[in-house]
Amino acid sequence: MVHYTRKDIDGLKHIQRINLINSCSGYKSANLLATISQDGITNVAVFSSVTHLGSNPPVLGFILRPTSIPRNTYKNIKETGVFTINHIYNEIIEDAHHTSAKYPEHISEFDMTSLEVEYKKNCCAPFVKRSPVQLKMKYLEEYFIKTNEVLHIIAEIQDIYVNDDLLEEDGFINLAKGKIAAINGLDAYAIAKENTRFEYQRPKVLDEKAKAT
Repeated sequence: MVHYTRKDIDGLKHIQRINLINSCSGYKSANLLATISQDGITNVAVFSSVTHLGSNPPVLGFILRPTSIPRNTYKNIKETGVFTINHIYNEIIEDAHHTSAKYPEHISEFDMTSLEVEYKKNCCAPFVKRSPVQLKMKYLEEYFIKTNEVLHIIAEIQDIYVNDDLLEEDGFINLAKGKIAAINGLDAYAIAKENTRFEYQRPKVLDEKAKAT
């Protein structure tokens, strides 16, 4: 097993260090966040940091890199208070990854890829058409993390749209059935073939003999 000390990590070449640290935490969610500016210019960008924060109220969060340089996603969210989260699936992985390219504010990533805009009732922000899971999000608050100057954006789920064949009776969304991607590191995508589910776990009851020992 290879061992990296903190000193070793600091001594790595830039790209090697980025790849190592971005991949060591495991698989991450693969989502497209779509927004629209006050001027009507759409934006869509890939994010691998969307995480569940709570179910009641239904809240998610994501990490935004330092805003010392222009971040169109952030600007649009602050202007409108609304954005959408769209799961990346096998057929759009290449175009989804291309949205990480830094285009000027006046150019929409929808126009530079084959990703298609879809609008739904009561949502000014666009969705990514045919994404198997689509979420309308309302901006709530943000927290500045001074360690590396990133922002933790907190938002509430307003609407959920899920393909019928992914939704199971108990409310579980079976992402494997939708061939939905996960991200390993910065640029590697994986598709789960199946899920293994377990029942809710409770502490085991030890018998008297086991207790005595």
